[in-house]
Amino acid sequence: MKVLVTGATGYIGSAVCDALKAAGHQPQGLARSEEKAHLLESRGFVARRGDLTDLDSLRAAVAEVDAVIHAADAEVPEMGAIAKAAVGAMLSALAGSKRTFIYTSGVWVVGDTDGRMVGEICALHPPALVAWRPAVEEMVLESRNSGIRPVVLRPGLVYGRGGGILANLFADAKKHGAVRIIGKGANCWSCVHIDDLADLYVRAVTEPASGELFFACGGMPQPVEKIARAVAKASGIEGKVESIPLEAAREHIGLVADCLAMDCRAGSTKAARYFGWTVTKPLIFDEILSGSYVS
Repeated sequence: MKVLVTGATGYIGSAVCDALKAAGHQPQGLARSEEKAHLLESRGFVARRGDLTDLDSLRAAVAEVDAVIHAADAEVPEMGAIAKAAVGAMLSALAGSKRTFIYTSGVWVVGDTDGRMVGEICALHPPALVAWRPAVEEMVLESRNSGIRPVVLRPGLVYGRGGGILANLFADAKKHGAVRIIGKGANCWSCVHIDDLADLYVRAVTEPASGELFFACGGMPQPVEKIARAVAKASGIEGKVESIPLEAAREHIGLVADCLAMDCRAGSTKAARYFGWTVTKPLIFDEILSGSYVS
């Protein structure tokens, strides 16, 4: 299949393109610049010029593929209006086609779970940074009434390939001589290896579960302090973990601080039941201590 991937040069999108190609599909990446287009072509993918604010380019790109994976959203408040318009344009172009549209959300939309494990059917209390996401999720799922096969994925904290939030923790350790966490680190993060996540996208494209929403998390949620201590050990500064107040973290990194400070314990077997999806890549501590983050 020809599959359009928005965010194809980003962290998740690039892994998804690799997995699609390995499975025999033809990824087409949306590129907002000549530089990004050349990067996609150098990796053997088709580059389509356009971006999320150019709705005509989105409609044109969608018209020529068999499925769409939207992985281009950024975790910034102003992204809400951009995402709603972009997703709306792509869905309108897909209407009546019975083609698949996969939307990338995230577990942060559930908000702080306060020590409880939650599944797909749960109340949402999203922090300000991603407060716009539930409305976009609903827009996507409702498109099943317009002749589209929509799927929503909510990945946990994505790690692997030396990227994601873990890369920021490693950089922080190198710069400050300690891994800094928000609060005491008793809160937990639900996580997923990027290659396991990419495999789930391929499965959802191949045999879509129309109108369904899935968490994408691997293994049990892990305490942030334990993750930080593993990063410190891998960085050669074992035991060097510092706690910073939420207010100070907000001043440094903005609203994402509230998301990182949440206790977010999400997971289910739904993706396994629908797609036969299982996690096969290293769990987070193996990846930290002996995987892609070790130089």
